Amino acid sequence: KIPQTAQRLQGVQKTHGWNPNSLHQDIRNQAIEYPYKVAKLPMNRNLNRYRDVSPYDHSRVKLENADNDYINASLVAVKEAERAYILTQGPLRNTCGHFWLMVWEQCSKAVIMLNRVIEKGSEKCAQYWPTSEELQMSFTDTGFVVRLLSEEDQSHYTIRVLELENTKTGESREIYHFHYTTWPDFGVPESPASFLNFLFKVRESGSLGPEYGPSVVHCSAGIGRSGTFALVDTCLVLMDRSRSSSSVDIQKVLLDMREYRMGLIQTPDQLRFSYMSIIEGAKLILTYSSAEQNSQIGLFREDLESDLQPPTPPPRPHLNASRPNGPCLEPQPSTGDHLSSRDSDCHNMAENSVHSLLRKRHREERIAGTAQKVQQMKQKLTESEKKQEKWQYWRPVLLSVGSGAALAVTVLCWMYFQQHSL
Repeated sequence: KIPQTAQRLQGVQKTHGWNPNSLHQDIRNQAIEYPYKVAKLPMNRNLNRYRDVSPYDHSRVKLENADNDYINASLVAVKEAERAYILTQGPLRNTCGHFWLMVWEQCSKAVIMLNRVIEKGSEKCAQYWPTSEELQMSFTDTGFVVRLLSEEDQSHYTIRVLELENTKTGESREIYHFHYTTWPDFGVPESPASFLNFLFKVRESGSLGPEYGPSVVHCSAGIGRSGTFALVDTCLVLMDRSRSSSSVDIQKVLLDMREYRMGLIQTPDQLRFSYMSIIEGAKLILTYSSAEQNSQIGLFREDLESDLQPPTPPPRPHLNASRPNGPCLEPQPSTGDHLSSRDSDCHNMAENSVHSLLRKRHREERIAGTAQKVQQMKQKLTESEKKQEKWQYWRPVLLSVGSGAALAVTVLCWMYFQQHSL
């Protein structure tokens, strides 16, 4: 059986000296920084939420139908996994229209939000989608109207279906809005299970597949929580395709992704959580492969430090002309270049297993909790019955003793008053 996550992490750390702090520092040292001159232009300064988080010039998303093509967003592509994400900052109040323009132009099917609007008393993201009270928002600067069609609240996340209307063309599209609501800033989710439940819920929608444009993923800066989401999803896709966990070098995958956007995964805790989530996710996915059932997951390498520098990314032409997820078309039936039906079935089985395992776990916890409460009630009843039995046994004796004592006191009092009266 695959060891529990905590035991695995502790074992590797003890045996191989693996430490998320030193590994995170190694990744920072090895990552290559590329030019980001456009982000620093005077006219773009007020379009960046943070001064130290900028998109690289070679991988930045360019707006096509705007006076200024700049937006703080990066295309992160992983060819081997047929995955592409647009990692971006939480929209500012003056960039919400640009944000929806990007979603429209890149044919994105989903927006994945990993932060709350207000965190620790500060606004981390503008309210760029309509609430259940207003139902509709208009962005006249870019010509878009966003309507709320449905909203489903879960314990850790909310799923919304939005209608995005281009008022210039009259066209409309439905967009998923997956909002993870319990991920603290600079922190990690409550557990890998809750995060994986969210991730596989996103996968179920098909939004991450090659049939659509890249999904838009954002937190506040678009590098910490967003990087964690993209890394975990990518590594699980690669493991699923290779039907092996040991073939995926997580550190290299992250370094490759950092070529497209700076600073992905901000803290050692986020890096550690990424490894934990990949371990737990691989358990679910590889359980359905007979070749992997009796083997342990090999996510950690004895030598976590790579001597190879990340290769220089190739020059990237205009984003729309080279969209990794293909042109902006309606979904087409899968071909041989996509996942096979067997792999698709494994995807569905792995994804559905998250929910079934969570439901089973919750059901077992409820049953265990109910059994414990029943046992406590039985114990209390038993103790109460024992007390009642003791009382029934001693009651006649106590009543007799009490009656005798009362009679004796009465006699003594009578004798006392008789002597004093004489």
